[in-house]
Amino acid sequence: MSEKSRFVVSPDWLEQHLDTPGVSIVDASWYLPSQGRNAEAEYNARHIPRAVFFDHELICDPESKYPHTLPHPRQFERFASAMGISADDTIVVYDGPGLMSAPRAWWMFRVLGARKVFILDGGFDRWKAEGRPVTDEPTPIAGSAFIAHFDESQVVFLDEMRKLVENGAQIADARSHGRFTGEEPEPRPGLRGGHMPGAVSVPFNTLSENGELLPVDKLREKLAAAGLDLSKPTVTSCGSGITAAVIFLALESVGAKGTRLYDGSWSEWGAQPDTPVVTGEK
Repeated sequence: MSEKSRFVVSPDWLEQHLDTPGVSIVDASWYLPSQGRNAEAEYNARHIPRAVFFDHELICDPESKYPHTLPHPRQFERFASAMGISADDTIVVYDGPGLMSAPRAWWMFRVLGARKVFILDGGFDRWKAEGRPVTDEPTPIAGSAFIAHFDESQVVFLDEMRKLVENGAQIADARSHGRFTGEEPEPRPGLRGGHMPGAVSVPFNTLSENGELLPVDKLREKLAAAGLDLSKPTVTSCGSGITAAVIFLALESVGAKGTRLYDGSWSEWGAQPDTPVVTGEK
């Protein structure tokens, strides 16, 4: 049997631990505007018992003009504490289809101090399909205090990203291949199409199957086939920092070292008047 990532838990495991003290369950579903879905409304209608909702539009830096940017550690402490989550908890994150926005919450919890953070294999779609328990009851929030410890080494900001691009850093772009080449328009107005010089295209949905993260051996194959040298550090990017975390998860799962996430991603890079942009395959 192929080896699974150490960062995923099975639906069986979670169902057995629904009432285990110290296990926090987080619905981190999020959808592009073009998908016409309201993640919070869907959570309110049905969610895994004891799950709390992680709002990607709220849990971000309110001072940033770019979407979904990482909040200040003190801000994140307030958000996580309000959800009843401690940095010492075993945190299980899921989203609707299984591997779209959950990795972003997984990454945020880890970069801000939690260490026992996992993703539900197959997401909520698989959970429902298997007839496991769901509820529309609000989750009672117990008092908690999340103490953040920010690991800045996992994040890249714009000024450093400029230098990394100039120096030929290895960059993996999680957007669709059409957006990577500039053939498809960006969903946010005012952004140039294309990609950063030297970046390779690793569409996030190529790293999963039926909502499950690919086994470790298949992840290695996919990442290497995309042009990544797994012995070198990689910076991951996407549209607004959400699906870049899927590549981050995949790289961590295969044991790659030095992986970082460009938090502003294309919503920031593509909006600058002077950042270099490449169209086409290379």
